[in-house]
Amino acid sequence: MHSIATPEAPGAIGPYSQAVQAGDYVFVSGQLPIDPATGEFAGPDAASQASQSIANIAAILKAAGLGLEAVVKTTVFLVDIADFAAVNEAYAAHFQGPVLPARAAFATAGLPKGARVEIEAIAVRHGAG
Repeated sequence: MHSIATPEAPGAIGPYSQAVQAGDYVFVSGQLPIDPATGEFAGPDAASQASQSIANIAAILKAAGLGLEAVVKTTVFLVDIADFAAVNEAYAAHFQGPVLPARAAFATAGLPKGARVEIEAIAVRHGAG
């Protein structure tokens, strides 16, 4: 087991890794919609924040030698369930193909730094499952 980190995604804001590889699986910690170039949210709305969260996941997976096609499961945390449709639209722009990741999405009372969206992911190397 080892941690994965890249400056192409925001650094952890607590005592955790951006991602951990365990065998053929990569567990990506929840990604806030922070643009690593500016340190600020990608935008105020849920769609732009979801896109940035997924871009951060993609950057971490790239550091692990994987792409978004390796994602088998995501969890989407929303501050407002009314953002579900907008987040779905942004999500669909990033995850495409004949097999999409399994997913859970739900509203929560709040997210760090006042984000509207946070997304975590589990990826697997091809041939492992």
